[in-house]
Parts: sequence; structure tokens; C-alpha cells
Amino acid sequence: MSHRPFPGRRSVLRGSLAASAALTLPTALGSAPAFALSGRPKAGWGVQTGDVTCDSGLVWVRSDRPARMIVETSATESFRNARRWHGPLLDAGTDFTGTTPLRGLPSGEQIHYRVLLADPDDPRRTGEPVTGTFRTASARRRDGVRFVWSGDLAGQGWGINPDFGGYTIYNAMGRLDPDFFLCSGDNIYADGPITSSVTLPDGSTWRNITTEEKSKVAETLAEFRGNFRYNLLDDNLKRFNAQVPSIIQWDDHEVTNNWYPGEILGDSRYTEKNVDVLAARARQAFSEYFPISTLRRPDGRVYRTVHHGPLLDVFVLDMRTYRNANSTDDQTTDAQGILGAEQLKWLKGELARSRAVWKVIASDMPLGLVVPDTGDGKPNIEAVAQGDPGAPLGRELQIAELLRFIKHRRITGTVWLTADVHHTSAQHYQPSRAAFTAFEPFWEFVTGPLNAGAFPASALDATFGPERVFVKAPTAANVSPAGGYQFFGDVDIDGHSGELTVRLREQDGTVLFTKVLQPGRVGQ
Repeated sequence: MSHRPFPGRRSVLRGSLAASAALTLPTALGSAPAFALSGRPKAGWGVQTGDVTCDSGLVWVRSDRPARMIVETSATESFRNARRWHGPLLDAGTDFTGTTPLRGLPSGEQIHYRVLLADPDDPRRTGEPVTGTFRTASARRRDGVRFVWSGDLAGQGWGINPDFGGYTIYNAMGRLDPDFFLCSGDNIYADGPITSSVTLPDGSTWRNITTEEKSKVAETLAEFRGNFRYNLLDDNLKRFNAQVPSIIQWDDHEVTNNWYPGEILGDSRYTEKNVDVLAARARQAFSEYFPISTLRRPDGRVYRTVHHGPLLDVFVLDMRTYRNANSTDDQTTDAQGILGAEQLKWLKGELARSRAVWKVIASDMPLGLVVPDTGDGKPNIEAVAQGDPGAPLGRELQIAELLRFIKHRRITGTVWLTADVHHTSAQHYQPSRAAFTAFEPFWEFVTGPLNAGAFPASALDATFGPERVFVKAPTAANVSPAGGYQFFGDVDIDGHSGELTVRLREQDGTVLFTKVLQPGRVGQ
């Protein structure tokens, strides 16, 4: 691949807010536009693109008041011969956010775009354009693919620290010039208030930028919206968003810790105890603040396939919306599991139809790592594995069915990527080590967090025969970003050999572990 260095190949985002300008920001900054009744619309929260394919993509923006969204695209930064796209009216109903779909784009090309916000009553009055760029997926195999992935942002009370430079991990990811960023969930911590300062174990102080909406757990739609806006106060993230398309999935902290449908909270911090009510509000805010193709469908689902040319299909899972209740997870039958029957059927069909060399299964939770849920004092399980090394039980039954299907259909090139557990590791799953053997070997790579507390390595469950060949994790719980242990990964698919290389990296980009996988094999 021919990659140019970050950020030289890209336009620098204009009109961004200086995150370090103040440690406490008023509610008016992110609510109704009463503070700016005069002048032209502004887009201080930057721009984003998402779900980019060979010929399409989505562009997102937020205005500070009612405005009409207009997007112009061009092959050059000069915007000669620009193509104009008329987007939606941005108003209070969507928190002044909007997404414009772009279709019929040339494949494998750098697309420069600018977003104009026009006064709805006078289209001639537009604010200063906000620029960005992205690269469409190439229809030519020889061009290769490169992307980065991670998850877990602003968790455990560790927010935007101006002394620390904010979310600097986005600069390291941007320097790799990826085709896209896969976020494996926990884009926000709606259940994690952020205070102005935290005393660290060595006696020093971690300072946070704070907002009113981040001062408590999110319950109202306005509070969920404020959680998403909080991260956009970071200039590193906004610059990255304007330069790298995203594929976004969600997990639990977009709503509340370890949630499942039908749950009634016992957490005293909440006045609204019905998780289904909270999830509906969170889903609306999530759909407003990210450019995701399927969220505007009638079913409004998060799970989807993003096709990235002949080398790569990304299967984005939703292990949150359709799961059964967290339990000891040792039942001998489980039709619903962690995906739900309909999503499992969809995934099987999409994998069987895929002709891509590599099939990345973007999982918001790991398969063989034991993730407990002890919030109500019971030894419940939050993910798939429950620690019993024997035959599949509980949610493992659904994963066993999927792995058996992949083996039976001889589907090649499956790789599992995830985050969630706040450390980085590589697991190889092998039937010769497993209690359940009707599958072909595969790899699962874990990374993260982006900016959150780091935690010790999770225990392994032997049902599917995982061997942890690499891990880096702290020995203490909730280590702050100042203590290190912030991670991301990158995947590089060579256009000539078809080899897929996975690298697990530290916050500054230092490579910790590398694994090269060969194409066209059923298991490896």
C-alpha cells in the first residue's frame, strides 16, 4: 500500500473547540442554541465519516443552531469541480446533528469533503466550512487494506486531561494512515461520572475537563447526548475523525454497566430503574452522534456487514441488544444466547455469502475470556465463557453452533477482533486443546482501552481450547492512563500476498506483538 504520513495527506479540521480552554464547560455549549442567536451556524464538534465502502460513505456534523447540512466533495483540496450533496435539516429533534449519505463515489480514491451549514431561512448565509477527507475502499486487491481498532473511552472516571494532552492515542493511530478505525464498543461511559480531579496512588493529581452532563450517571436523553458531546471536546479525537472513517459498534457502557434487555437496576444512583427505557434513550443519542448505515433502517439495528473491497468484509456484531439475562450461564440449552436467534442467522448467511479473502468478526466481547458480572452480588457472567472447561454451556452453545457452521461450510479467513477487558492479548483457539472440537483453529485479538482504567488479564475458559500467546496487562485494577496500559491494534492486509498482519500496540504506537496469518486456509 502507498500510505502517506499523518496528517500531511489530510486537511486539518477547522472550527474545532479548544478542549484545554476551560476545565468546566457550561451546559449551553451542548444544548439548545440560545447562546448564539445571531451570526451564522457553526460546527464546533467537527466532522466524521462512517461505514465507507468502495462507492459510498456517510458524513456527520453537528451545528450550534438550526441549519441545513450541505456537503461538497472533490478529488482535490482545492475543491475544483466539487460535487454538492444536500443533507438534512439539523434541529433540536436530533440535537442539531445530521448525516448525509454519499453514493456513486470512485473506488480507492482520496475524497476531500467540506460541510457547509446554511441558515434555514436564508440559504445564502452559511457558516465557515469544516473540512475532512477519507479514502474509499479499493476494488483492486493489489491496493491492500490497513485499519486500526480499539475501544473503551473515558471510562472509570478518567476523562480528557489537558495536562496529559487529552486523548493522544488518536494521534498514534492517525500516524499509521489507516483506511478506517473499528471501535469495538464503549464509545462513552454513560454510567461513569467524571470529576474535576482524581488523586493518583503516587499522590499526584489527574485533572479532567468536566461538563454538567458528565457529573452524574446518564438517564435523560439530554444526558446521554451530553456524554457523546463530551468526547468531542478533545481536539485529538476531532482531528482523527476528520481524517479517518469509522466503523462503530456499541457495548454496555453506552447505556449502563453490564446491561441486558429487561433488566431492572438496583443501582441507587439511578432514578430511572428500567434499563429498556435507558437503552432507548441511549440508542437515540448513539444514532445521532455516529454515522452508521443501519441505524436509519426501520429496524434500527447496529449489527451489519461493511464490505471493504475484495480483501475484507467486516461483520459488526451486537452482543448487547439481543442477549438473554446475565446469569451463572451454565444452562444446557440456550436458543437466545448472546446474539439472539435472528442475528445468528444473519451472521451465518453473511459469512457463507462473503467472497472476501478475510472475514473480520468485530465482536464487542471476547469469546474465551471470563468476564464476570457480580453487580447484584451473584456470580453471574457478562460475556460468553463462564470458566467451566467442559462441554459448551449457556451462551457458549450459540458460539459452538457458529464455529461448527464455519467448519462445515469451510469458510476461510475468519479473524475475531474485540476490546472490552481493558488489556491487550492474543489467543489462539485450537480443537486439540478443547472440550468442544467441531471447529477449525482461529485467532482472537484483544486490545484497548483508548482512555480508561486498565485491568489485570482475564482468566481463560478451556471449552474452545484458547492458548494466550501474548498478554500485557497491569497487576492492579483501574490503572489510570497516566500509568500506561492504553492500547490499540492495527491490521495490514498485503495486496499481493494476501497476508494479514496483526500488531498490538501501546498508546504511543510502539509494537508489542505481531502475528502474520496466511490467506485461504480453513483454520490456522
